[in-house]
Amino acid sequence: MTQSNTTSPLSYKDAGVDIDAGDALVERIKPLAKKTMREGVLAGIGGFGALFEVPKRYKEPVLVSGTDGVGTKLKLAFEWNMHDTVGIDLVAMSVNDVLVQGAEPLFFLDYFACGKLNVDTAAAVVGGIAKGCELSGCALIGGETAEMPGMYPAGEYDLAGFAVGAVEKSKILTGADVRPGDVVLGLASSGVHSNGFSLVRKCIERAAGHLPSKLDGKPFREAVMEPTRLYVKNVLAALAEHPIKALAHITGGGLLENIPRVLPEGMAAHLRKGSWPQTELFHWLQKTAGIDDIEMNRTFNNGIGMVVVVDAVHAAGCAATLRAAGESVFEIGVIAPRGDRPAVVVE
Repeated sequence: MTQSNTTSPLSYKDAGVDIDAGDALVERIKPLAKKTMREGVLAGIGGFGALFEVPKRYKEPVLVSGTDGVGTKLKLAFEWNMHDTVGIDLVAMSVNDVLVQGAEPLFFLDYFACGKLNVDTAAAVVGGIAKGCELSGCALIGGETAEMPGMYPAGEYDLAGFAVGAVEKSKILTGADVRPGDVVLGLASSGVHSNGFSLVRKCIERAAGHLPSKLDGKPFREAVMEPTRLYVKNVLAALAEHPIKALAHITGGGLLENIPRVLPEGMAAHLRKGSWPQTELFHWLQKTAGIDDIEMNRTFNNGIGMVVVVDAVHAAGCAATLRAAGESVFEIGVIAPRGDRPAVVVE
């Protein structure tokens, strides 16, 4: 009888963790992270902790933090081998949230976890993260790559992101001064963004064999995987020029559940149905899922990724500034007393 050798040396690599692959990934990441450096960074990638000094132009800085993931959109990234944009999604989900408080994103950290590290796949993901940071003006100053054998199926990984921003204490957006008559502006989304993908995937399963070749002028898969729009730079520019009262990032829960988060007690947003266009992608999703308008507006962003609440006197000027910066802006509603109606009404 042959017995297994239980005394031979076992390396970390034998256990499924490849330190050399991790080192190779770090070297691939460094030049990507370098492109995101900005004022305030004292020490970045490679140390045990990343150092950042709040820019001295802030008089009474308040730090604003946010964290999020990409959700089940990753399942399609695995299936379709599309890894280069989910990193942008990861950044956008956190920096757009930080922006809602009126804050400028300062730095970002990521967490990438997998069962077995594929350097090319991880580098593609982190490349997207770096791109997202670059587009939103925040530094990618650190992160963690965790290779954990047995924790994830082959070829799969998970992502989490963490953003920190700063805002002057006197300029924090709370929505407390939102009043009846204020105008609700909607900034167009770039697609589904990173919420509602459990239903998106069900729609794809239902329509298997009959998927459209294109939606909104893009190949089907590209339309579905279009990364979350980064609103940071354009909205910060508008905040510098106009007295915006509130912002709402339209994520999980859609328009119906996110707008109320920035409204004072007793206020409601009355949105005008048809005041913004429904894209081919959202039309396909609604038709395939067989759901009504209410379900669409509380599952998806349905074409509006960021909501801006501003006094009616400043609405046209604010919209013009945002359009000049490249945003598609729609006047989608008005603030009114809530009474006994829901906090968001679409009619």
